Amino acid sequence: MSSTVQSAYPNARPAPEAARHELLFLNCFRLAQALVYVGLALSPSTLGWPKLADVGLARGVGVLFLLFALGMLSLTRRSTPYIRWTVSAALVVDIIAAVLAIITMHDARIGIAMMLAVNLAAGALILPLRLSCFFASLATLGVIGHSVIEVQHGQAGMDRELLESSLFGLAYFAITMLCYVLSRQIRASEALAEQRGVDLANLAQVNELIIRRMKTGVLLVDDANRVHQMNESAWMLLGNPTADQRDLGRVAPELSRRLYHWMTSGKLDESATQLADGVPEVVPRFSRLAPNDDSHVLIFLDDTSLVSRRAEELTLSSLGRLSASIAHEIRNPLAAIRYSAQLLAESEDLPPTDQRMVEIINNHCVRLNEIIENILQLSRRERSRPETLDLGTWANLFVDEYRQGNDLGEDSLRVIQASTPVAAVADPQQLQQVVWNLVQNALRYGRMPGEPARVMVVARHGEHGVPILEVIDRGPGIAPKVAAQIFEPFYTTHEYGTGLGLYLARQMSEANQASLEYVRVAGGGSCFRLVLTPARMGKATGDAAATG
Repeated sequence: MSSTVQSAYPNARPAPEAARHELLFLNCFRLAQALVYVGLALSPSTLGWPKLADVGLARGVGVLFLLFALGMLSLTRRSTPYIRWTVSAALVVDIIAAVLAIITMHDARIGIAMMLAVNLAAGALILPLRLSCFFASLATLGVIGHSVIEVQHGQAGMDRELLESSLFGLAYFAITMLCYVLSRQIRASEALAEQRGVDLANLAQVNELIIRRMKTGVLLVDDANRVHQMNESAWMLLGNPTADQRDLGRVAPELSRRLYHWMTSGKLDESATQLADGVPEVVPRFSRLAPNDDSHVLIFLDDTSLVSRRAEELTLSSLGRLSASIAHEIRNPLAAIRYSAQLLAESEDLPPTDQRMVEIINNHCVRLNEIIENILQLSRRERSRPETLDLGTWANLFVDEYRQGNDLGEDSLRVIQASTPVAAVADPQQLQQVVWNLVQNALRYGRMPGEPARVMVVARHGEHGVPILEVIDRGPGIAPKVAAQIFEPFYTTHEYGTGLGLYLARQMSEANQASLEYVRVAGGGSCFRLVLTPARMGKATGDAAATG
């Protein structure tokens, strides 16, 4: 795995912040190295070791190098942004000081040469390979050059020291290469660990977000019956407790009782219960956080209303498909009955009583055809094709088209629009079906006894500029108990109604990211309010609405 990361970053070098520890180590070791030089240079002459070739030079080199080491140590943090230049300059001084120390303190040459290897190794952890090899070469030339000069002066035993210096040079290169390779592997491991840390942090955030947004309530409870964590659904199902309420026995006594029963007996009570006033019933489920961990328990709260809603959706879907197949089978014989009744009505010698029978047949055929159309719309959900519309222009076009296709008689249907354009995004065809259904209901039921219907289509702005389209009548209104169920499928109060019109209207509204609701009008009447998605006005708004 580390080789893969290295191949992805072949020239990766440590960042200044990452190499601060290596720089601090190098500066601390340099200070210790300088103290050794000073100690050797200031050693009493009575000891006889090491023999100093030039006492003044040895002490001068030691003191200056000590001051340099102290300065580099004090500037560690400031020199971090310029770490390559700092380390390169410091290594040059280290090599010069080491060579001068070997010259003036010949007896301690092996120890001084070994300490210089540490400087080169620390530099290889920070610098690129070429620069590290350059300083290894410089140090090798320094120690070998000193030995060559000594051999030329004809001192005895210098041949052995020349061999030692060559071996030290070889060790310098080997240590430099080894530390450089180790540095690459360390940096690759650090980069991989950092990336893994970022991935784990992102994964933890995603998991937390998923758990927080789950429809199922989730709680983490310890062995002291205290709630450690809960998601939003659990917080709502528990009745919105405050943040300081952590005792499960006080927040939800029934849930605490069931948890104790499950932990002691191992049996789960699967009956639904309500944990707080005004919240749906839930079915609690319990699970240990780990197989051998008895200190923490996960509690899952399944909202029964969601299960019922899902079952209702599946039932409606199955019923829609079944009804569609039945409607297709009914449509053909119904068309034949209606066609035969129309032919029979054209007969000249048909008695008035028979003409009345034919009229009844035609009326019921029309009603059956409307029922079939509603059932087919329930079974086929066409995708919306939203466009940008000016609701005022669209409402005027709709009312004109409705008047041309329907005889209003004494009933009135008019448009009230805002002085400024009301821009919205919706599918014109589906919006026309929704409003047509609402206007048809308003003209049919929204009238006082013995009076004509007065229906208005209002296009206006709501709060924060939200586009609103309303269908308002001045009829008797809808009773609150009935209003709570008018959008349910197959619910109707009329003997000839199917109970699908308002249900389909709301379904098509939701398909267009809109909401349809019933609002009771003060002073009598009903208002069906359609809140749509806002949009900027476009140049082709009127054309799009006319096309729709």
